[in-house]
Parts: sequence; structure tokens; C-alpha cells
Amino acid sequence: MSEEFATPPADGETGPPLRDDVRVYTASAPGGKTCRLIDNSGDALPEAELRDILRRLMEAKLFGFRSLSAGGGNALSLERAECAHVQIGEKLYRLILYRYEGRIEPF
Repeated sequence: MSEEFATPPADGETGPPLRDDVRVYTASAPGGKTCRLIDNSGDALPEAELRDILRRLMEAKLFGFRSLSAGGGNALSLERAECAHVQIGEKLYRLILYRYEGRIEPF
């Protein structure tokens, strides 16, 4: 695992520890910022599916700063991650979104 991914993703947030078999997929957003999706599931998820998830997260502009809270409130917390779930195959995973990084984790 690269030291680059051993540090917190943003704003001092630690996030779940990364596994030794972590896989990282990167892409450049239209503004030039590098976004990445980290498969920290341990399940060797299909690369094509993960690249599609990364592409769709970027198309939906879910990385970077947003003017509204995902929870529907009128206040933003820039230090906190947002969590959701994603189904890949027959299994559900936790999807944790940081400012320019998404992580897929087991429940």
C-alpha cells in the first residue's frame, strides 16, 4: 500500500483503516482535481463496476464542495464524511464520501 493512502483523506478525518489489499482507482474531475475511489472491502470487487461508480460520482458532482448539505439541512460541516450504501452484485457495502475520495467498506 502506498504511503499516499495511509494518511487521512481530508481535514484530519481518520476514516476506517485501510486493508493491505486495498485497491485505488483515480480519475480527474473537470476542474483538474484528482478524485479517487478506494475498494477497502476485501472482496476484490469488479474493476469495471468500481470505475463506473467513480465516473457516476463525478458526474453527479458529489466530490468537492457543495452548497447544500446532503442531509437536507442548511448548514455544512466540511470536516465530516457522508455515508451511503451501494449494492455491488448481491452484496451491500457502505460508501463513505470525503471531499475528493470515496471508500467502499463492508458493513
